[in-house]
Amino acid sequence: MVTSEIAPADARDTGPRPGSPLWGYFTAVIVLGFAALIAAQVRLGVGELADAARTPLFWMLAVLVVLGELRPVMVSSSNPVGGTPTSAMFTFAVLMHYGLPTAALMQAVAVVVSGGLRRRAWHRVMFNMAQVTLACTAAAVAFAAFGIHPRTEAPWTPDGMDIPALALAAFAYFVVRASLVCSAVALHERKPILRVVKASIGPQALVYGALLGLAPLVAVVMSHSSALVPLFVAPLAAVHFTATLSLRRDHQATHDGLTGLPNRKMLILHTMEALAEARENERVGLLLLDLDRFKEVNDTLGHPVGDRLLQLVAHRLSHSVRPGDMVARLGGDEFAVLLPSIRDAHAAKEVASRLRVALTQPVRLEGMTFDLDASIGIALFPDHAPDFELLLQRSDVAMYLAKEHRTGVEFYASDKDRNSPERLSLLGDLRMAIESGDLDLHYQPKVRLSDGTVEGVEALLRWWHPLRGPVSPVEFIPLAEQSYLMREITQYVIKKALAQAGQWWEAGIGVPISVNVSARDLLDSNLPEQLESGLKELGLPVDAIRLEITERVLMTDQAYIADTIKTLAEMGVHLSLDDFGTGYSSLVRLQRLPVSEVKIDASFVRRMTESDDDEQIVRSIVDLVRSLGLRAVAEGVESLEIAAILREMGCPAGQGRWLAKPMSATETAVWLRSRLSPAFVSRAADRARLAPH
Repeated sequence: MVTSEIAPADARDTGPRPGSPLWGYFTAVIVLGFAALIAAQVRLGVGELADAARTPLFWMLAVLVVLGELRPVMVSSSNPVGGTPTSAMFTFAVLMHYGLPTAALMQAVAVVVSGGLRRRAWHRVMFNMAQVTLACTAAAVAFAAFGIHPRTEAPWTPDGMDIPALALAAFAYFVVRASLVCSAVALHERKPILRVVKASIGPQALVYGALLGLAPLVAVVMSHSSALVPLFVAPLAAVHFTATLSLRRDHQATHDGLTGLPNRKMLILHTMEALAEARENERVGLLLLDLDRFKEVNDTLGHPVGDRLLQLVAHRLSHSVRPGDMVARLGGDEFAVLLPSIRDAHAAKEVASRLRVALTQPVRLEGMTFDLDASIGIALFPDHAPDFELLLQRSDVAMYLAKEHRTGVEFYASDKDRNSPERLSLLGDLRMAIESGDLDLHYQPKVRLSDGTVEGVEALLRWWHPLRGPVSPVEFIPLAEQSYLMREITQYVIKKALAQAGQWWEAGIGVPISVNVSARDLLDSNLPEQLESGLKELGLPVDAIRLEITERVLMTDQAYIADTIKTLAEMGVHLSLDDFGTGYSSLVRLQRLPVSEVKIDASFVRRMTESDDDEQIVRSIVDLVRSLGLRAVAEGVESLEIAAILREMGCPAGQGRWLAKPMSATETAVWLRSRLSPAFVSRAADRARLAPH
């Protein structure tokens, strides 16, 4: 069960700070409104009110006004001023029929009842009473300008000639209510008044126009037969139902389904508005927040508990920001906080620190206590970025800096940004190189250490840039892994390797080619289909191609149990675990993964002649791999001495420049023919028999 802390609450129920502009505004409106209410009631004699109260119509209207106050119409979840009470229609009708004193009193009572049932703060209730009284007063003044003075003892019934008076009174009522509420929202959320008006005036005018337009009809019906007045509930219910459906669709499109927070779509809209209206001496801040250790909760207690934890986090975040700031959920455990108006970097960091403090409070779920923490990245407009996309990208860079340095909060710093314009340009060039087929494959043989027999070759991607010259895979492969291009590169390499294997096997060089794939590639269901169709098209056996996956795949729960791996194993595709020893592998997961060989990382192999520790690590890995019934291959064999040590350890095969360097396809074919000749095989066997063991 979710703790009560997750229960929603309206930030507007928090009282304004005494002496603040909002406090002063509330005080002025409340004083004026109550003065108008008292003045109106002085004009209303006790006898008049008592006479009106004896009629069923009076109580019928009172009930309808209260119900209308409880059921506002909302046509957009992004409307900053909220819904429009349907009580406006009946209040305006009462104003025309009974006059200002009765209408103001009836509406004030309805506001109090609604506020009590909804547990609104006293200052909101008093402000709403005041602004509605002032709106009724403005409408009464408009009627008075046309000589219309309704009273309880002399009700007024409009006709076709009174349309100008009705229009002016309705306009005055709407303008006063809308301006008073918009001003309060602007002060509360620290937004420019024009921005609030632009965002709300359309929906408000539409609903008020419909409600106030029906009010004269209600007044006419009241004067003829009060029993027909409740019939107006039917069209109101239809309007309310239609608006609710529209609001629900709008809310689903702009809000996260789990937490109820705004989603990326709404974040983009609000950020663009904030950027367009930013003042010269202020900043717009975007904070990107990612929970630390959230995956542990999901893995340990399951996704339902993780979802409840995300709901609690959303509640804490939304109640730790300033009025007017927006908290959005981007997906998973990643949240964004928009600061539409921030003084400087110091103020932005204060907000970020407050968010972290709120999250570090212990959480108790399912009888367990969790300690949460988060990493927050901050980017400011115009200091760090001129638009939303760059703000988001650079706050993301800052967030990962905070994770990497374990500082909790970091600002964007251009000198620490790996996504520099030069790298982005390189990414664009890489995409064009893939499309034009300018990437090439070199091949490095894998050799049996006992007799030099060739066991296969590994395809290595090479790129010759027309301006930069040779670009190292160390530069462009990590860049591709962080983008959408990695999948395209994998497909490109597999296609090219299959084509090369087809040429070699047709020429009698039946050597398997190994291709490197990432954990993300293994989650692609199209990978087995591409391999199967490629092998079938070229008439190649399944042994012609092999896949090498990095040890990091063992850290990915999804990857090692993925249907893709099972399908590849069923097809007979050999899998090799690359760079073993550099991660934190689980032996249980290694046993479950259907690999046939393990490649020992070159960093350990190269240092064996210099470090006893590295030699012991390699020896342990060879023994471990053998005990699991797998085959070990040592990378980084750079000398005869290293090859001899490996052979003494019982390592079956090796790969490195001493054995064979990476070569082009043509050079590799020549090298393979010389190694696969009968004379070479005979000499290799003789060397193996004469070599000391």
